[in-house]
Amino acid sequence: MLLCTACLVGLQLLISCCWAFACHSTKPSPDFTLPGDYLLAGLFPLHSGCLQVRHRPEVTLCDRPGSFNEHGYHLFQAMRLGVEEINNSTALLPNVTLGYQLYDVCSDSANVYATLRVLSLPGPRHIELQGDLLHYSPKVLAVIGPDTTNRAATTAALLSPFLMPLISYGASSETLSVKRQYPSFLRTIPNDKYQVETMVLLLQRFGWTWISLVGSSGDYGQLGVQALEKQATDQGICIAFKDIVPFSAQVGDERMQRLMRHLAQATATVVVVFSNRPLARVFFESVVLANLTGKVWVASEAWALSRHITGVPGIQRIGMVLGVAIQKRTVPGLKAFEEAYARADKGAPRPCHKSSCCSSNQVCRECEAFTAHTMPKLKGFSMSSAYNAYQAVYAVAHGLHQLLGCASGVCSRGRVYPWQLLEQIHKVNFLLHEDTVMFNDNGDPLSSYNIIAWDWSGPKWTFTVLGSSTWYPVQLDINETKIQWHGKDNQVPNSVCSSDCLEGHQRVVTGFHHCCFECVPCGAGTFLNKSDLYRCQPCGKEEWAPEGSQTCFPRTVVFLACQEHTSWVLLAANTLLLLLLLGTAGLFAWHLDTPVVRSAGGRLCFLMLGSLAAGSSSLYGFFGEPTRPACLLRQALFALGFTIFLSCLTVRSFQLIIIFKFSTKAPTFYHAWVQNHGAGLFVMIISASQLLICLTWLVVWTPLPTREYQRFPHLVMLECTEANSLGFILAFLYNGLLSISAFACSYLGKDLPENYNEAKCVTFSLLFNFMSWIAFFTTASIYDGKYLPAVNMLAGLSSLSSGFGGYFLPKCYVILCRPDLNSTEHFQASIQDYTRHRGST
Repeated sequence: MLLCTACLVGLQLLISCCWAFACHSTKPSPDFTLPGDYLLAGLFPLHSGCLQVRHRPEVTLCDRPGSFNEHGYHLFQAMRLGVEEINNSTALLPNVTLGYQLYDVCSDSANVYATLRVLSLPGPRHIELQGDLLHYSPKVLAVIGPDTTNRAATTAALLSPFLMPLISYGASSETLSVKRQYPSFLRTIPNDKYQVETMVLLLQRFGWTWISLVGSSGDYGQLGVQALEKQATDQGICIAFKDIVPFSAQVGDERMQRLMRHLAQATATVVVVFSNRPLARVFFESVVLANLTGKVWVASEAWALSRHITGVPGIQRIGMVLGVAIQKRTVPGLKAFEEAYARADKGAPRPCHKSSCCSSNQVCRECEAFTAHTMPKLKGFSMSSAYNAYQAVYAVAHGLHQLLGCASGVCSRGRVYPWQLLEQIHKVNFLLHEDTVMFNDNGDPLSSYNIIAWDWSGPKWTFTVLGSSTWYPVQLDINETKIQWHGKDNQVPNSVCSSDCLEGHQRVVTGFHHCCFECVPCGAGTFLNKSDLYRCQPCGKEEWAPEGSQTCFPRTVVFLACQEHTSWVLLAANTLLLLLLLGTAGLFAWHLDTPVVRSAGGRLCFLMLGSLAAGSSSLYGFFGEPTRPACLLRQALFALGFTIFLSCLTVRSFQLIIIFKFSTKAPTFYHAWVQNHGAGLFVMIISASQLLICLTWLVVWTPLPTREYQRFPHLVMLECTEANSLGFILAFLYNGLLSISAFACSYLGKDLPENYNEAKCVTFSLLFNFMSWIAFFTTASIYDGKYLPAVNMLAGLSSLSSGFGGYFLPKCYVILCRPDLNSTEHFQASIQDYTRHRGST
């Protein structure tokens, strides 16, 4: 409360100073005042400001030669027309008249002076300090204007404690929508928040991600640049260069020359200019002077359609101009109203002397001198702005209509406080020349923007409406076929720091801006998600991607399926081997007592055939999707079966050597071998050792089905884990040593009798066995794909087949094809020949 009191005291002092040096003893021009039951105030820039050094508080002299502002004049007349129409209407405010007090706000000091006059009480020219401001009743109920954000912020701050409605037709800054600071502020021009969003969407629409940004000093330009930079950055647009045109800027001065150099050096093709009209003109005069061409200039609504800017000499050479503009609206009858004003007899303009009424901001001597031929032309931009002022007057009238209960056909004439009117204005919702007028909670209108392009194709400047923006949310509707780009082949100009990467290439930022980058392809197994162009994402475990991919693909699950041709061949071969083994077992059983079967080992042959059959059966576990039983049995059963066969083969060869070579030389060893069943004991010990190794393997390094992902990027290998274990290596090393032992024993018996001499066949079969497994391990070291189980099975099948072929097939041949050799006499003759040969040597 103390702060509020201090502010009001300061205002009283200020208004006292202003009146001390202004002429207020004379009456204002009659065009600026109109008596009525309820008064409105209008703040319009009828003249442009004057920059000069002031040594004491005073109201700026507005009515100066050469300072007339045509744009502000049209706004001034639009309010006068609106009040006249309302007073002539019998529906809106019957039996009630509106009056006005209009002020020329050519400068900040004139704006403050006008605001204080608005707050003064009827009769005395002062502002009273009251404990209850809700019952403060100044002579004016509402204010229309002022035009700029700076002035509107000052006026809104002064009026807010009194909750006096202030409806601006030109102040678009987003900060004015903060109700905590400016509770009584409303406007008929769209909020800059939506203008900024529209601009960002426009940049995105044409792919412009590398832009320069220029603003003007003051709230409008600086806050607009700040908001635009934030939203543009959030949407992935980078600012290559940013600067503010100062209030004191002059064409050709060092500050503007430096700004032009930076714009020329920036690689951005697109320049967004968020500026008020006066500084925008200084800026573009500097652009023309610097011969800065080939750019795309994006205009804010303040200058997009301003003849003040399009009138800059040589501006048609600067390049393409796109802009955001207030939608074109027309005030019906405004032109005729102004013409009637010009024709009216206002008397000759009086000379202005120092300390005369000309120092007041309610005088326009040039306005009084207008004729039908010299009056300012009403152009599109001014007409749209005038419509906003006209709309504001009607908004106040509709608020009064509700407040005074005029719906009954007669308005009450009771005292109205500003805050009561403010409440009703917030609720208005009416049609004005087919346009809906209403305000949201922040006091902003529900209007939209046009997207325009400058057109110099004809003899004079004009503009083309390309589309519009609507909300909520903000959306663009643009007809791109209407755009005539200045580039080659009517192509959209490019304004990016780095060109887009190829598909599947991530962006690696170089420098400070994320828009400047190098393109690096995503590695295999990763992909580029369109939602994040700066980082390659890894594919899922069941997916894969080649280098430079934008998506992941499902991995192919592979295993040795039974339906494949390779599988059919191997299955057929293995089945044939099993049938041969069974047939041989049957054949040997039928001829069990024949010399050939007895010399081959007799009943031991069935153990050898059974072990080969067990090994062959284990090979079926290599087909189809690996299962836990298959993984547990296939390698271990094969290793154990082949161990039994090799142990039998070894002991058979060793036993023949003992019988024929060491029975007479070492009879004690021979008898001990026979009496202690050495052959059976050997087979049992060797087989039990391998069984122990296999059991340890299955318990410690349990083979399990697994999905292998690392070997091939695009495949999921279904396999067993046995090849990676120490148990697998021990089992196969054990069989390797046993094979060498069998080979050695067979080779030592190469000079035995012909019927017992198996060295050639067995040696060949064991050599083939060695070659098979050497080939398998060599292949496994260089190939680790889908058909490795087939190679493994082929090696096992080769080992079993070579063992069967080298040992049993010759005997089957004798039994079936040479029965004459399968006789006791033939075997005895062979033994006698061997004995004679040994005796002679």
